[in-house]
Amino acid sequence: MRTLTKLFLGSVLLLNGAVTMAHSDGAYEDSNFFEEMNNGDKAAIMMVHFGTTFDDTRALTIDRINEKVQKKFKNVPVKEAYTSRIIMRRLKERGIDKPNPQQVLDELKAQGYTHVLVQGTNVMNGTENENLNKEIEKYSKNFKDIRVGNPLLTSADDYKEVAKAIVKKVGPLKPNQGVVLVGHGTSHFGGSAYAMMDYVFAAEGNENFVVGTVEGYPEFDDVVNKLKKQGIKDVILMPFMFVAGDHANNDIAGEWNEELQKQGFTVSKVIIAGLGQNEDIQDIYVKHLDFTSQHKPVDMAAKKVQYSNEKD
Repeated sequence: MRTLTKLFLGSVLLLNGAVTMAHSDGAYEDSNFFEEMNNGDKAAIMMVHFGTTFDDTRALTIDRINEKVQKKFKNVPVKEAYTSRIIMRRLKERGIDKPNPQQVLDELKAQGYTHVLVQGTNVMNGTENENLNKEIEKYSKNFKDIRVGNPLLTSADDYKEVAKAIVKKVGPLKPNQGVVLVGHGTSHFGGSAYAMMDYVFAAEGNENFVVGTVEGYPEFDDVVNKLKKQGIKDVILMPFMFVAGDHANNDIAGEWNEELQKQGFTVSKVIIAGLGQNEDIQDIYVKHLDFTSQHKPVDMAAKKVQYSNEKD
């Protein structure tokens, strides 16, 4: 069973486009971002968020993690960028300006910065993270060194740590009580992260924690079937998203809440708090950025050529 578990975790990580952060497998090499800087070089950090129009949510998630990063990297300026045009437009209508990654990087370049660490608060290696990586790649020649940290769910250990953080936050469950975590969902292959997260909860001994999505897999019916098989009668409902915005308030607290009750479940609590409000999960993002400051991915193509030449 343990062997099957490892095979499953490994296969889903490959489907999810993830790269394990443990560099014992040769995927990463030691490279200290700051120690490799020369006199006159300037470093900055750019935190990238999808964004939110909810002021209270922003303070508890985006602002909070930005503060933690600044505390970790005390002498490095921390800049902020949003990626959602809709959110940026709505905020601008209220007099709140949030730049996008391109604007921040252009400004840093103009101010003479030579080294940039980038950390997004994406949950998985999906469309948003893919777009961020492509955007940063365009600036690879504009800076001496620009690196991007991994999203929340990247390595198998990440999934375990996230499961542990959520279980800790929810606290003890009553008999026949379960927790349903609802993610946004995606058509991107990175959406396999939801199924893996669901699997890891069970593999770590938390079978009463079930993951579903609004627009992807696992679907609502998959969640219902699993709850019924496990004899769960009482449900705690919460979002599996970095911020609890429109989806949390409308789709989760509204539609999912109502539909679960129609299926005969008692929804005893609806927690409108995103993953980004969980202090332990915030720390995982900071840890990813710290890892990125000390390592960089190995050029696997070059490594294969080197290996081939050595064999010859």
